[in-house]
Amino acid sequence: MRLIIRDDASKASAYVASYIVDRIRAFNPTPENPFVLGLPTGSSPQGVYKILVEKYKAGEISFENVVTFNMDEYVGIPRDHPESYHSFMWKHFFSHVNIHPSNVHILNGNAPNLEAECVAYEDAIKHHGGIDLFLAGIGEDGHIAFNEPGSSLASRTRVKTLAYDTILANSRFFDGDIDKVPRMALTVGVQTVLEAREVVVIILGQRKSLALQRCIEQGVNHMWTLSSLQLHPHPMIVSDEDATLELQVKTVKYFKSIEKVAREAGFEQILPSKVRTGNGPIPQTKVDEVNSPTIHSPQPTTSRLLRATPAAEYPIRSVSPELVPDRMASRIPEPNLHKRLTPNPEQQAARQNAISA
Repeated sequence: MRLIIRDDASKASAYVASYIVDRIRAFNPTPENPFVLGLPTGSSPQGVYKILVEKYKAGEISFENVVTFNMDEYVGIPRDHPESYHSFMWKHFFSHVNIHPSNVHILNGNAPNLEAECVAYEDAIKHHGGIDLFLAGIGEDGHIAFNEPGSSLASRTRVKTLAYDTILANSRFFDGDIDKVPRMALTVGVQTVLEAREVVVIILGQRKSLALQRCIEQGVNHMWTLSSLQLHPHPMIVSDEDATLELQVKTVKYFKSIEKVAREAGFEQILPSKVRTGNGPIPQTKVDEVNSPTIHSPQPTTSRLLRATPAAEYPIRSVSPELVPDRMASRIPEPNLHKRLTPNPEQQAARQNAISA
C-alpha cells in the first residue's frame, strides 16, 4: 500500500488529479479500448474534479474515450434532485468535460427492480472489461462507497441500508434536516472495488483520521471497510496532514521516507499487464527456471495471486458433510472400551424411547 501525504487538501487533490491524468495518458484509450474510471461523490473528491476540469480546459487531457462507473446513488429521490448523485456528478464534473453521456454509468435509485438494477450494473462493468482505476472517498467510520461497518468484504453491488452516523453526516447536504436524508442507497460492493486494477482513495481532514489509522496500522476488519484495501495489489491513499493525526509518528515518517527514496530514484509504480497499460508496450516478466532446485539454489517464485485479472464469479462454497454421531471410544481399537459408561447415542435413544413408552 502507498500512503501519499500532502500539506493540505488542495495539494492532495492536485496530486490525485495529476495521477489520474497520467494514468489515462499512459493507457492511451481508444473508442475500442476505453479507459474505465470509477468515481465517487461527496466533499472529498470535489477538489479533484475541479482540477480535472481545469486540466481538460487547458488541453492537457481528454475524456472522450473514458467510461465511468459511479460508486453509489440514493434510493427514492428523483434523478434531478439537487442532492442526487446524478446531479452532483453533472454539476461538478461531467458537464464541464468532453465525456459522452453514453459512457456515463450511475446506478438508478428509482428502478422498478432495485436488485435487478444492481445485477445489471455488475454486468455492465464486466462488459467493459473491469475498472482500470477506482477513485474513492471514505466516511468518518471508514466506509468506502456505502459499504457501512459490518459489510461483507465479498459484497457486490446491492441495496444498502444507511447507518445513522452516515445519515447524520449527509444531512448537511439536505439543509441540515435529517428527515430529508434517504435511508437506503444502491452501492458497489467491497469486492467490486477490490476487483479494480487500481484503487486510489483521497482522505481529507481530522474527522477521518481514525479511519485512516485503522486502515494503515491495524488489520483487515469489516467494521472498517476501508481496511479491505490491504487485500488489493495496487492501492494508494492520498491524504492531507490533518488526516494523519491518529497515525504514529514513525508510521508517517516511514511512508514519507518511502516516497522520498522513490522520487530520488526516479521510480514510478509499474503495472505490467495488457489490461493496465492499454494500447502501449507491455512489459514482460522473465523468470529463469532452475532445473534442479536445492536449498542453496531454490526455484524462483513470482506471485500468482496479485494479478490484474478480476474474479469473475463468487467463490464456490464447499458442501457441508452430513453430521455423524461420534464418540472417542469408537476411534480406539479396544473392544473393552465399548463396555464403559461413555456416552453412546444409540443406547441413549433406546433408553429414552423405553422411558417414554
